[in-house]
Amino acid sequence: MLYTRRISLNMLLMGSCLILSLLFTACTGVSIGSGSTLNLVTPGTLTVGSDTNYPPKEFAKPNAEGYTGFDVDLITAIAQRMGLKTKIFTTGFDTILDGLNAKRFDVVISSMGITNEREQKADFVHYFNTGTSLLVRKGNPKHIKSLSDLCGLGVGVQADTVEQSDLTTADQTCKAQNKPGIRVSVLQDEVDVVQLLKAGSVDATYQDSPVTTYYLSQDPGDFAVGGLVTKAIPEGIAVAKGNTAMFNAVQNAFKQVEADGTYHQLLAKWDLESGDITVTG
Repeated sequence: MLYTRRISLNMLLMGSCLILSLLFTACTGVSIGSGSTLNLVTPGTLTVGSDTNYPPKEFAKPNAEGYTGFDVDLITAIAQRMGLKTKIFTTGFDTILDGLNAKRFDVVISSMGITNEREQKADFVHYFNTGTSLLVRKGNPKHIKSLSDLCGLGVGVQADTVEQSDLTTADQTCKAQNKPGIRVSVLQDEVDVVQLLKAGSVDATYQDSPVTTYYLSQDPGDFAVGGLVTKAIPEGIAVAKGNTAMFNAVQNAFKQVEADGTYHQLLAKWDLESGDITVTG
């Protein structure tokens, strides 16, 4: 009896320790194995920062609350593989990495090209490849085929994007060739950028090629594509610099989403197969 009771007491102590351990994990983060723990902004939820004005990747649901798009669907699927719910917080693209490093978000997904400058602020899980392209007025009255055709013209672009940097370089090239510079209109919201073109305030807009394709499909009577898609850029899910536990958890979850076919289903759903990293590298 004494032996039996000792076993029962030991089992009781072990059970108590397990319960306390689970409670501790629930309060401090999500256990992901190998002794690693995710310290989340909100327990049980992956808090995601995104500039939700960039269709078809992330945008507000028409006539409904919440957000939709390829990026939103993908990060939701990734969070599910991590055993988490998803909460999308909309924020300006120009401050989005600052918000990540200030721990307002657990991750950022926002059609963010992976550049050397951004890699100084965050680590990235590569999930998509995109090109850049010009959106012009129907009929392309200015005969725009590339950035070299923009000298002396007005162009709209979203702030703090790779495209804005490209336009700065193109403007400098125009001036070095004794040509008029590019009149660049920089706005925070891509929707507003496209409205500049629709209103005739600029001659073109410059953005990721999926965005160009989306607006062309929505308004083919007003818009056309200026030239070919150029400059393949890898895009990534941003994780705070040095947060190895979160990076590994997101990367492993993405691999699961890719392996079970969900990734390719979402690419097809949003007509974004051209960005498939398993095909384009």
